[in-house]
Amino acid sequence: MTVEPTSEAHSRILRRRGSLVLALFALLWAVNGAWGISSSRGVLLPGVAAVVVVTAAVTGFGLRAAPLLAGERPRRLPSGWNRSIGLVNLGQVAAIVLSGTLLGLAGVPELGPSLVCLVVGLHFVPLARLCDQPQYRWTAVLMTGVAVIGCVLLAADTSGGGTRAAVGLGAAAVLWGTSVHLAVRG
Repeated sequence: MTVEPTSEAHSRILRRRGSLVLALFALLWAVNGAWGISSSRGVLLPGVAAVVVVTAAVTGFGLRAAPLLAGERPRRLPSGWNRSIGLVNLGQVAAIVLSGTLLGLAGVPELGPSLVCLVVGLHFVPLARLCDQPQYRWTAVLMTGVAVIGCVLLAADTSGGGTRAAVGLGAAAVLWGTSVHLAVRG
């Protein structure tokens, strides 16, 4: 496998793009978590507003302030890395759809957030190498931990609301943290 070093400018673009994508997916997880806290508008709307503000702050930091703080390093990307990332993401989507379908057929859809979090966490394992981002390894570990915590909580709270909140907000926190770390440390 050939390794292609990137220029500093290309590395900066990749880092900013990754930081932005992570922050946006964190927003989706956080909104999902907010829905788990309460479906009443009195709690839900401020919760969603709060996660939008946090995501905007993380994204703004990643796009504006972090480039001034970050040290640049060229990425060492394997040949065909872009295609490989697409295949990893396609596999992730397929695993999520399949697991959701199977959980629905088995009558346990409340396991969905934890299982999706596990799949998302595991997809960071190959991305760490493909993107030359070692911090994605700890992202994988933390997301997997959030998924396990969600399963434990579900055993205690069969309604699923608390699990959805814990998994959604936990996954969001991991992705926001990775987004900031990626923006600052590259």
